[in-house]
Amino acid sequence: MRPPLSPAAARRRPRWAPISALGAALLGLAVGCDRVRAVVVDVYPNGWAAEAGATPGGAPTPGTFDGSDAARTRLPVALEPVLRGLEQPTDLQFPPGRSDVGVVLQKGGQAFVVDMRAGRRLSTLLDLPVLTRSEQGLLGIAFHPGFGAGGGWIFTNSTEPADEGDVTRITRWTVSIAGEAWTAAEPVELLRVVQPYANHNAGQLAFGPDGMLYVGFGDGGWRGDPLEEGQSPGSHLGSMLRLDVDHPEGDRPWSAPADNPGRSAPGWPAETFAIGLRNPWRYSFSPDGRLIVADVGQDLWEEIDLVPPGSNLGWSRREGAHCYPADAVCSAEGMTEPIYEYAHGPDGSSVTGGYVYTGSRIPSLRGRYVFGDFLSGRVWALELPAAAGVRAPGPAALGRWQVLISSFGRDGDGELYVLDFQGGAVHRIVPVPG
Repeated sequence: MRPPLSPAAARRRPRWAPISALGAALLGLAVGCDRVRAVVVDVYPNGWAAEAGATPGGAPTPGTFDGSDAARTRLPVALEPVLRGLEQPTDLQFPPGRSDVGVVLQKGGQAFVVDMRAGRRLSTLLDLPVLTRSEQGLLGIAFHPGFGAGGGWIFTNSTEPADEGDVTRITRWTVSIAGEAWTAAEPVELLRVVQPYANHNAGQLAFGPDGMLYVGFGDGGWRGDPLEEGQSPGSHLGSMLRLDVDHPEGDRPWSAPADNPGRSAPGWPAETFAIGLRNPWRYSFSPDGRLIVADVGQDLWEEIDLVPPGSNLGWSRREGAHCYPADAVCSAEGMTEPIYEYAHGPDGSSVTGGYVYTGSRIPSLRGRYVFGDFLSGRVWALELPAAAGVRAPGPAALGRWQVLISSFGRDGDGELYVLDFQGGAVHRIVPVPG
């Protein structure tokens, strides 16, 4: 893996076209399927100069329907540019109930407050000394449910250097707001977890409707979970944690809720909610409070899971609903099976989880879980089944765009956004013009 380009060097490079599904397959043959996503992250920088106050431009662009999508039910939508001039955006989150302002992250460590109506940056909230190899960086942010007009707590997920090696650091910040100026101060470290490799660090943070902070960790890398973290319940790696950040315990600025599965499961830390995850890059909650995880696959399968408390999602004994490796003999007993999976190929090979659409602009999407693929630029909408482990009907296709989908965002009105890692842009999902 070569070192990533600096932002300045990236701007000097010609703009690359997004890698196609065929290109991803050829790249996979060259470097191994597990490395495709990491190589794309390093090799395909965006070509936008990061201009403070860059404005949106261009008409909404409908997607195309090809490959497997040609035979699926279609719910055509368009992508409308909202903000350009970013360097490898990784997350977009909104304060509770707000749609006019959000915070967008860059892999290189920056967090910008953004006026979503005017498509301009208001202020720089954070600029952290993060690591940026492979899938490292400033990866996730979450607003405390009590965050208000004057500010409050935010939480960040970043990969940073430490004496013990590369670590994921979960940090709480106190934000003060004065007009358009947001200031973050008083950092408090909640967790520090050593990362043995530079990939499968996950990166999401999300508050559930129960008011608890959910922290997802991948297996820590490299291919095939060589340290067997997915099925090591005593480790934070390969696990989903659930923290009560409003009630400190001892010298920790959080506690493990009394009803956490980890309090009763033998060998589990009290803060553990679920195990068996490979790389839960993005996850969210349905309106009825269920945790939805998009777990990035290994060689053959990408999966979407509903995650009940105490569940084992199967990695690394299983990849999706299949034995891993593919020629192994395994059992699904005690495992929670995915509600949907897709094979590596024309659909893509690196799932990016999204949100249930709760907005009003696109009635046909309401109540459906919208997700996509990082490499192929395809976006789909899935009807969630009644229970975890029950197969969902095949998704409807929303379209394919020339973007590398690093994340989705959902504002206070329930409208959805797509982040283009390569193009350095934020797009709003809107009805097709006309």
